[in-house]
Amino acid sequence: MDDITKSTFLNRPDLHVGTEGEFAGWYTWIRDAYETHNGPFWHRMEDDGRIRCAFRVEKKHLNATKNVHGGCFMSFADYCLFATAAPILDGPGVTLSFACEFLDAAREGELIEGFAEIPRAGKSIVFLRGMLSSAERPVLSFSGSIKRVTRKARPATT
Repeated sequence: MDDITKSTFLNRPDLHVGTEGEFAGWYTWIRDAYETHNGPFWHRMEDDGRIRCAFRVEKKHLNATKNVHGGCFMSFADYCLFATAAPILDGPGVTLSFACEFLDAAREGELIEGFAEIPRAGKSIVFLRGMLSSAERPVLSFSGSIKRVTRKARPATT
């Protein structure tokens, strides 16, 4: 991974660095209230340039059968899409499409890790696919696309 991509990855005003516990030195975004409440979800850039995402399953992530709620898995997978695309997105984006397959359950205390890759990045859309796992056991496969968003200047009010 080149230095420009690494600096783009780190150049976000809403990026927070963990300072203690198992995620010390990992990053999370603090601007998204939904992710903050439902996470915390974390990511970091590995030496090979891949983005690794993770979270530790807590009681609040469980459904009535004491397995990770499907919505939690899907929210974390969406987080993985954006963490992976961040070095090339270079600005805001929105989820354009998302699809997943539930492969296995996970329980409280497990570490859920996510990796994604970018098979294609166009001018306006970034396409991704990935996998969530627990102890190398696949729990969710996913794919999605992110639409780059350009903010238009608002007309001046008089």
